Amino acid sequence: MDTRLRKLAKLLLTHSLRLAPGDMFEINGGILAKPLIKALMLEARQIGAIPYVRLEDDELNRLFFDSFDPEQPEKMEATISKQLDWERARWGHLAAHVDIGVDENDAELSAADPKTIAMYRQLMKPIRDIRIDERKWVYLHWPTMADAQKAGMCYDDLYEFFLNAALVDYKLMRSAMQPLIELMQNTDLVRIVGSGTDISFSIKGMPVVPCFGERNIPDGEVYTAPIKDSANGRITYNTALHMLGRHYQSPYLEFENGKIVKAACENDTEGLNRLLDTDEGARYLGEFAIGTNNEVNRPIGNTLYDEKIGGSFHLTPGNAYASAFNGNKSALHMDIVCLQTPPYGGKIYFDGNCIRKDGLFTLPELKGLNPKQR
Repeated sequence: MDTRLRKLAKLLLTHSLRLAPGDMFEINGGILAKPLIKALMLEARQIGAIPYVRLEDDELNRLFFDSFDPEQPEKMEATISKQLDWERARWGHLAAHVDIGVDENDAELSAADPKTIAMYRQLMKPIRDIRIDERKWVYLHWPTMADAQKAGMCYDDLYEFFLNAALVDYKLMRSAMQPLIELMQNTDLVRIVGSGTDISFSIKGMPVVPCFGERNIPDGEVYTAPIKDSANGRITYNTALHMLGRHYQSPYLEFENGKIVKAACENDTEGLNRLLDTDEGARYLGEFAIGTNNEVNRPIGNTLYDEKIGGSFHLTPGNAYASAFNGNKSALHMDIVCLQTPPYGGKIYFDGNCIRKDGLFTLPELKGLNPKQR
């Protein structure tokens, strides 16, 4: 076993989840992540925590979705109600969970009916709320050959990229974040400009949350939520939205008084709008975040990594987190990343002052978040 996996497992169980002896926790992941699952089980033994392993597979999930007819929602509701009862009872025994994403074919769910998936997500939202808002959790993504191909990297390089990004010094990162947290807490108007982008919104009075390895690995972002009806302008994202097995290239959104009134992308505008029509909250923003992990220095087509890129930000249509709740509820939370590092460029203004230009923080108190070599 790669000794770094034991280090990562210890980080997940002690730093991210803070498990205590006797805590039962879930390890949810695909079979390809078995090296990490084994490391987690071994570290759990050292702590005295109790692991419960649940294996997932997108091919089997697709067959599950295919068993429903979206034109007969009452039958699906009757089936899922039984699953809800069982899941509520199960989560009554679990203190936490480690969710390990594994993609053998990230287009596997593209064959499932999007209406069925949307209905399922809506019906299962009560369980997601328990898992996210009432339990300790951490999510990471195990690198696979499919991921390496998508990223245009050999597998060994992607594996090293994963571990380097995951095993950063999160205590040091948290310290460097503090001036940005304080600045955001005292900011009213945010304006972001860049190629195809000029959007403004308020974050006045909203909680500001630092992310330093307690919920995602790799981690590195500071997030809040825009005031629900405050966003006006337009944004053109320069990375794709990856959602439910489909990819939407260069999404473009226009806002009026907080609501998305126009949405388009290069390859599937109809599909993008179908996502945004899932429910009323899907057309409002639920998160604004600034990426701070400088070991994640290039997009690889996986949002978990890409949203942490130093020099990036994401504006997220859909559900707001309970920790920075702006009143927006939705079955969806659609993280879409925008890079401001060269060659893209762009600026972020807080109350009229430029705080970041071309991916680098400009204020002296924030420069600890810039890459060391710069």
